[in-house]
Amino acid sequence: MSPVLLLSLVLSAIPQAELVPEKPKRSALNQLTRLLLRKYNCGVRPVQNWTKPTTIYIDLIIKSVLDVIWNDEFLVWDPEEFDGITEISLSSDAIWVPDVIISEFVHVGKSPDIPYVYVNCSGTVKNYKPIQVVSACHLEMYAFPFDRQNCTLTFRSWLHSVSEVDLALWRPAEEIASDTREFMNDGEWELLSVPSHYWTLNLEDRDYAQVQFNVLIRRRPLLYVVSLLIPSIFFMVVDVTSFYLPPNSGTRITFKTSILLGFTVIRVNLMDEIPATAIKTPLIGVFFAVCMALLVLSLSLSIFVVKLLHYNEKEVKEMSISACLLDKYGSMDQSFIESAFTSMKTLDDMDQLGGYESDLSPEPDLFSLTDVSSSDSSLEKILQEVVSLRLYLQEEDSEGISQSYWVELCLKVDRLLFCFYLVFMFIYVMTLLLLWGTWSSA
Repeated sequence: MSPVLLLSLVLSAIPQAELVPEKPKRSALNQLTRLLLRKYNCGVRPVQNWTKPTTIYIDLIIKSVLDVIWNDEFLVWDPEEFDGITEISLSSDAIWVPDVIISEFVHVGKSPDIPYVYVNCSGTVKNYKPIQVVSACHLEMYAFPFDRQNCTLTFRSWLHSVSEVDLALWRPAEEIASDTREFMNDGEWELLSVPSHYWTLNLEDRDYAQVQFNVLIRRRPLLYVVSLLIPSIFFMVVDVTSFYLPPNSGTRITFKTSILLGFTVIRVNLMDEIPATAIKTPLIGVFFAVCMALLVLSLSLSIFVVKLLHYNEKEVKEMSISACLLDKYGSMDQSFIESAFTSMKTLDDMDQLGGYESDLSPEPDLFSLTDVSSSDSSLEKILQEVVSLRLYLQEEDSEGISQSYWVELCLKVDRLLFCFYLVFMFIYVMTLLLLWGTWSSA
């Protein structure tokens, strides 16, 4: 071969070599991921010795964060061989994930799906899961709206016994119990603490590890006190003061009926606020029920007094013996004998005249004048008109005395019933305070 041809082949080979692209070098992160997952089986528990249990560390922050941490012996590397990488994120579908569940789950909440987990060079896997828990919780509604609730969240492995998967707390129990910084304290509930403890459950001769968190919360009662309790107390106070309205004015029954209707509206609003529970009746429910019974009793007593005031003369006559007894016990100025004599006299007088006894016979001196002046017919007519007018005025006066006497007795009955109502309400209030004190000291 000639030197000219050899030189041309060399020159033509140089551009062809420059056109071939250089194969890119894989990054350290890519090489590490391929190395870790090359022979990894996500269906096998990540331990070199199958008799060694895998410890799952659980951390809980009451807001929406659940930390699940465990050690994977198959995901270990030397950071110096991979450009100092100490932590990477891997797909949770590509590695083994513990089957830790919450026993109180009743519904899948709207939790966001996080498809990745963090893995560090020592094999520690951190699964930070935002989770919304819809769980069953035993409600103690006896002291509503001053109640405190204890909701439990029990974490356990669904299949693996404690010899395979064990559970532990990532942080000290005291630190978890007092960690309320992430809880939204501007709502209806106030987080008190989150105590926790570890225990094992024995099923079919196998022990299963469980970690239970007790979420202690307290309801803020201000809204219910302002919208329910205080208006109810105002209604009861107004109902008591309504007894000072005159029973014969005609407005007491209307006023008490309006109070009962207003209290019924508050009672309906209360039923919308109290959660349905069949275990124990809330104390506030007893309070509203008895208050409504007291309002009905107050209205019934007022109706009874108004009915007494509107008896006719015949009914008053039939009740004169009862009036005697009421007068005896209602007034301390007269003795029992004087009251009985007065009532019997009233009964005899009404038998004769249909009212109280009146001296309706004309005076002798007036009739003697008519005899003397019998010749004067005009004077006789005038005297007869005067006598008739006197008889009419005496009869009206006797009827007014009878009516005023009956009204006075009805007012005494009203005061007696009012005292009975106050005594019953006092007993009711003391019973409520006793029940509340018993619950507070328990």
